[in-house]
Amino acid sequence: MKRFTALDYEYMQRALSLAKGAHYTTSPNPRVGCVLVKDNEAVGEGYHVKAGQGHAEVNALMQAKQAGKSTIGATAYVTLEPCSHYGRTPPCAEGLIKAGVKHVIAAMVDPNPQVSGNGLKMLEAAGITTQYGLLEQEAKSLNVGFIQLMTTKLPYVRCKLASSIDGKIAMSSGESKWITGSAARRNVQRLRAQSCAVITGADSVLIDDAKMNVRWSELGDLKNSYAQESVRQPIRVIIDSQNRLTPDLALFSIESPVIIFTHNIENSHKWPHFVEHISAPFNDELEITQSAINNLETQSTAPKKLNLKAVLSTLGKRGLNDVLIESGARLTGAFVGQNLVDEFILFQAPKLMGADGKSLLNMNNIQALSEAKKLTYTDVRMVGEDIRITAKIHKN
Repeated sequence: MKRFTALDYEYMQRALSLAKGAHYTTSPNPRVGCVLVKDNEAVGEGYHVKAGQGHAEVNALMQAKQAGKSTIGATAYVTLEPCSHYGRTPPCAEGLIKAGVKHVIAAMVDPNPQVSGNGLKMLEAAGITTQYGLLEQEAKSLNVGFIQLMTTKLPYVRCKLASSIDGKIAMSSGESKWITGSAARRNVQRLRAQSCAVITGADSVLIDDAKMNVRWSELGDLKNSYAQESVRQPIRVIIDSQNRLTPDLALFSIESPVIIFTHNIENSHKWPHFVEHISAPFNDELEITQSAINNLETQSTAPKKLNLKAVLSTLGKRGLNDVLIESGARLTGAFVGQNLVDEFILFQAPKLMGADGKSLLNMNNIQALSEAKKLTYTDVRMVGEDIRITAKIHKN
């Protein structure tokens, strides 16, 4: 296979940079960038801005056309294999063929079973030479949710946590505003904005009167790069196994989609039109570990909990591939305990809140150090006065 040149790396880096421009707008579609090069000159470039709108290749071809630049004989640098199927837009591979492109370099093969190499095959059948694998890991990091959904049928799950240095999320009275500083809170707004959905529990909604929306006023300098209407609100997902929510809560004063997962759907309330109730099974179907057997007496008296994997599976079937958990210690611990969290983002404030404070998360059934969950730090940095730690969790 032909080796990649220094110019190949340069143009693919540019394509990756373009793809990042849709970080807060294109979800749940993948972030993709494209650069068209002819005679060592970029004649067109573009990225996929929003689901349902033109893909990166289409936008790059359109820019070249508007500039009066020929694409016949050009090379296309694309961060994801051009699609080969008809969806809401025509196949990008077909567009490149019609434009007379002679060579296509893709950073990675599309994990979507509808594509998965078929786009490259379509190009090759039309006489276009192809390569892939240039800056592949960088391209994959842009779309971890999309890749995970296509390969496992479950979304990529991030869990946002905020605590004091001694691991407390609230005082014993429940007081928690604010443990972290304003810079950390702005960072959390960005995490919400990049997510397809934000998951929380009924306790968080009832106790904190949380709205769980993206607050434009708290996006900081991000507002300089995006129009307010272009930043999408994530779907707000509430786990309410005991049907405790009511329509008069602040959460429902924001007109954007809400999904409430419960077991028995009650229709006694008049809910806003943007609220959907979905029935989910209880945890009875989950395998009972020896540790759980040791605690059966406690479990038998506790309220039944929803099967969280079933919740994530339902979200995945709707194409929601990148979700953020912002919840209390019990629900967060349940997600972790069921091996459903892929990544933690922990904001630690330079505070000590004492032994009576509420702990970061509650994880049952860990009886020995050998059963402890293991993590790998991937990033540690200061955000204002707080430390932000990003870590991948080892699923067992």
